[in-house]
Amino acid sequence: MNPMVEALACFLGFLGWIMVGVALPNRYWRESTVDGNVITTSTIYENLWMSCATDATGVHNCRDFPSLLALNGYIQASRALMIASILFGAFGLVATLVGMQCTKVCGENYILKGRIAAIGGVFFLLQGLCTMIAVSWYAANITQQFFDQLYAGTKYEIGQGLYIGWSSAVLALCGGSCLLCACKLNSPSEKTSYPYQPGSRRHMLSTVATSQAAPSNYGRNAYV
Repeated sequence: MNPMVEALACFLGFLGWIMVGVALPNRYWRESTVDGNVITTSTIYENLWMSCATDATGVHNCRDFPSLLALNGYIQASRALMIASILFGAFGLVATLVGMQCTKVCGENYILKGRIAAIGGVFFLLQGLCTMIAVSWYAANITQQFFDQLYAGTKYEIGQGLYIGWSSAVLALCGGSCLLCACKLNSPSEKTSYPYQPGSRRHMLSTVATSQAAPSNYGRNAYV
């Protein structure tokens, strides 16, 4: 394992996990557009949990979504994926810290530590995939409604929370990939050899073993 790549992968995964926690409660996942409006009296912005509005005087008013079952399917799916992303990131961070060479967990069993760190890399990849799917799915619905000429409801634009989510997904994917590359097992030709033994001793031992194993072709009377 490469300790430098391993440490970099752990840092990227940790930073991606922190950014998931920042993106999830962020209120600006989508923001009402001003395109085509001459006078804007209020601005509406939403995330996965609530809808907020602010007027021209700067007064904010937020309300939680009243019913989970009344929400659109993509919002419910994005909620589940983002929560799963945080859990995967936590598991990946713990597994990576246990499997790193600089930690004392598992002693000096580097094969076991490498496998545990590789599991952490898989968790980071799952975190990045869940975040990327949730954020991209949410953004796809925003753009679909924005460019739909027959859509009569409020049109929105992509908010800053989605950009934070995309950045988090990229960091988690990079961290997981680097961690898997750093924890790649050595080939059989690169394994540590046995302790060195002098060549003369090995030769002597092999000669004695051969002489003891070889059958004798002479009888007892041949030496008389």
